[in-house]
Amino acid sequence: MKTVETKENAPSQPVLNQNTFSWLWEFTKGKRSTYLVSVVLALLGVACILLTYICLADLIRELISGGKDMHFYVQRGLQIGILWVLRYAFHGFSTYSSHGATFGLIGNARKKLLKKLGTMPLGAVQTRSSGEYKNIICDRADQVEPTLAHVVPEFTANIVGAVAMFVYMMHIDWRVGLWQLICIPAGLVAFGIMMSSTPKYYPNTIKKTKALNSTAVEYIGGIEVIKAFGQSRTSYGKFVKAAKEGADCFIDWMQSQNFWHNFGMACFPATMLGLLPSGVRYCLNGSLAPADLIVLIILSFGTVAPLVTVFSYMDDISKVGEIISDMADVMDEKDMVRPEKSSAQPKDHSISLRDVHFSYKDTEVLHGIDMEISDGTVNALVGPSGSGKSTIARLIASLWDVDKGQILIGGVDIRDMPLSEYNRHIAYVSQENYLFDLSVMDNIRMGRDGASDEEVIEAAKRCGCHDFIMSLENGYQTICGGSGGHLSGGERQRIAIARAMLKDAPIVILDEATSYTDPESEAVIQNSLSRLTAGKTLIVIAHRLSTIAGADRIFLIHNGDVEASGTQAELLEKSPLYRSMWESHIAARKEEA
Repeated sequence: MKTVETKENAPSQPVLNQNTFSWLWEFTKGKRSTYLVSVVLALLGVACILLTYICLADLIRELISGGKDMHFYVQRGLQIGILWVLRYAFHGFSTYSSHGATFGLIGNARKKLLKKLGTMPLGAVQTRSSGEYKNIICDRADQVEPTLAHVVPEFTANIVGAVAMFVYMMHIDWRVGLWQLICIPAGLVAFGIMMSSTPKYYPNTIKKTKALNSTAVEYIGGIEVIKAFGQSRTSYGKFVKAAKEGADCFIDWMQSQNFWHNFGMACFPATMLGLLPSGVRYCLNGSLAPADLIVLIILSFGTVAPLVTVFSYMDDISKVGEIISDMADVMDEKDMVRPEKSSAQPKDHSISLRDVHFSYKDTEVLHGIDMEISDGTVNALVGPSGSGKSTIARLIASLWDVDKGQILIGGVDIRDMPLSEYNRHIAYVSQENYLFDLSVMDNIRMGRDGASDEEVIEAAKRCGCHDFIMSLENGYQTICGGSGGHLSGGERQRIAIARAMLKDAPIVILDEATSYTDPESEAVIQNSLSRLTAGKTLIVIAHRLSTIAGADRIFLIHNGDVEASGTQAELLEKSPLYRSMWESHIAARKEEA
């Protein structure tokens, strides 16, 4: 059995701080053989190109020497044709393989990123906006496809092809082979100057692009509020500014590189500046055959031109490095440390919080919470807004880890249990219920994978949801929309409660789960919850104190501490704060009436 890992004795975090190449290598797992096939096919294509030039050189030599053997010319012509066809066939299969492998790589990366989000503490997940995650996992992940799908085979093929051509030219005449390289140093200097500006400009383009994506998501997501409060000018102006800055940063970068890019592109392919004068001179002094000079001229187009193609990928490779680096930043976040197997099983479903401290970033919000929740009881957390009630609920639900102290279920520290196993003990319904863009049936079924339609419907009936679901356009097959946008807030909450009840977990946490419901619906839900949670350990956070007046135990949370606890009658007697809250609640109800 694996040694239990807690926050105090946890070993160094596995697979952290890898460089970009390490993560790229990790994402290619299962696809490496396909990339290897792609490279081999690309090299075979290069061999076909080289053999084509060799056949062409033989033709030129035979033609200049006055050869009239038509059989020879036809044979070489057929060989060139076959090699040309094979070259494109190998190239096609190579890129097909690399594209397949790259799409697999992107799929692996997305799966790992989504799995990572599931093992990170909620606080770490929320340090980035949903727009930033969408940008990294969806948009930017797609941007690596054109580069990786082409770079792997073509980068290899162009470099090997250029080297092979150069070696063949050196075999014909090493002097001319070297003279053709006379302009390359100037081109390298130009490209070096151009690339040296990348660290200055490229990070800014990434920053501005991320800001644009986040602003766009924020603008679209908040369009209802923007229209309702007439803030379209302010919000749209923010989006326009982000869009302009996103364009300007690229324009500034390109303008700074135009001269050196054009100069380098002019110098690199200029092989004739050194090859022609030297070749003509050697021909005139008889040290180089005219046929060989023509062959060298033709071959020179196959040496430097491929290297220009290689250099054209440099910006794309830098972008891939930046994208993988963004993915690596997410992957390098610390996980919630949990063992693979439990060292002990809870004896019951009681909950104990012992000297629990917790901070959001550098601000401590819980200052040594001690709570005892008995098995099978109804417990309420109440207190002013921002007192720490929802934080306690989320810690019990293991959405975060405590900074100090312990949370025990049935006498077992929750950090000594695998997340997958612990999750079976907890059903959590928050005040911000999320529904997927699926049918009502499928959203409820997420509470227990494999539940039949009849079981889903029965859970909805017991929660008082069945009638309103049947009144929807397509009943249980009604699509909820993104984030449940096709339904009202109260309808979303009732479906979320049905989902939690279908899970049938022994511990149920309701974090202001009826906050958006009307009084009539709330009464229905409360009656349903009373029946459905019988015998379970129930934790309720409610802003309407009348709904939890009958709780077995009420915990009054104030400024991150448990100020008082007891029954309704006990708190009214001994806690001035609770008495004040109760009187305010009763007065508000009278005004509503």
